[in-house]
Amino acid sequence: MITTKAGTEACPECGAATVSIREAMPWCGRCEWNLDGYDRARQAPEFGWSWIDRRTHRLATRLTRQQYAALVGRPLESSGLGLAGILTVAVSLLLLVGVLALAVAGVWLLFAYPFPNFAIVAGLALIGLAVALRPRFGRIDPDLEVLTREQAPELHALIEEVAGRIGAPLPHVIGVDSSINAYTTAVGLRRRRVLCLGLPLWGALDGQARVALLGHELGHFVNGDVRRLLVTDPALTMLGNAADLFRPTHGTHGSGLLELIGEWLGRILSWTVSRLLFLGHLVLVSTALRDSQRAEYLADEMSARAGGTAGATRLLDVLLNDESVALVVRQAARGGHGPAAWRAGMGRSLAGSAEWLPLVRQLSIREHTSLFATHPPAGLRHQMLTARPWQDPGVVLTEARAERIDAELTTHYERVGRIVSWSA
Repeated sequence: MITTKAGTEACPECGAATVSIREAMPWCGRCEWNLDGYDRARQAPEFGWSWIDRRTHRLATRLTRQQYAALVGRPLESSGLGLAGILTVAVSLLLLVGVLALAVAGVWLLFAYPFPNFAIVAGLALIGLAVALRPRFGRIDPDLEVLTREQAPELHALIEEVAGRIGAPLPHVIGVDSSINAYTTAVGLRRRRVLCLGLPLWGALDGQARVALLGHELGHFVNGDVRRLLVTDPALTMLGNAADLFRPTHGTHGSGLLELIGEWLGRILSWTVSRLLFLGHLVLVSTALRDSQRAEYLADEMSARAGGTAGATRLLDVLLNDESVALVVRQAARGGHGPAAWRAGMGRSLAGSAEWLPLVRQLSIREHTSLFATHPPAGLRHQMLTARPWQDPGVVLTEARAERIDAELTTHYERVGRIVSWSA
């Protein structure tokens, strides 16, 4: 239940009454005064110190607003990596060279001196460190239920149609799971493309919102998203792995004074190295995510190109209210109803929330802004779509075709319904 209330004061910028929902700090719904403020009571801490969180939120807000302003008036087309992406690639290559150097140095120490010698211990340590820091390229989630073309021909055909409309390559693997989400990723050294559709979300969406969802997710294969490139993986993972490797653990506490002092000094050194590596990891991730957020706007443009502006904005509104999706699906599943009832319930939920949805979108601009957010706030994404030329659907999903797709997924819907029925 969302309570909307007027603020106690008029906006100092435009004189309109301030508003608030969900006990949030008031802001002006007309000119968005105070919308960029840091609301300590409602925003989860990122560093644990309010004075740092306040300043990083201010920095993230400025960068997010600047990026939106730079993109809203220009064509949204993939133009390759931006400055942040190029920096991420450069750091990745340096890190790979560093890990390779560790491995080469370790092998050299194994054979450089006559056996036995202490250099062998150092060599094995360097090789072990190189192995621990090696880049990982991901694998298919074991919870993903893969759907072959024989099992779901209508769904595969729809995905092919949407991919053709936006000029995206087809995924190598298509599957479903029980999450209120959808994602694409690339796994393995060969970067096999994977598309996952969370069935609670997919089943609750109407036809054009489904097409918009496919357009957005497939758009990640062509929008230059830095998170999905093989060459940028080391910069996004290796320093974080190294920080975990050097994080001090609880020791055995030696009985003598010298042992205690040595253990204490070792823990201080490990903690310092771990924190420095983690700080470097945060800097790299926050830098790369600037480029990633730009890619999200482009994926939204492809979402509108496929499903139409109306379908794409409706999708954003559903994603902004994932709690409502969970409630609608849970109630319908407990009554033994399938995706048709989920869609009907979600339609009623959106209709009932039409009055306060604009405020929820605005509030997301404050509460979903972060240096470490992979997506721009839903409110800015909605504004970006509505500020651009209106697009009619490029692919139309009729009710009859949607029902045929749902029929292919009947067994999976039943399983997911049982899971969602008894979830908290």
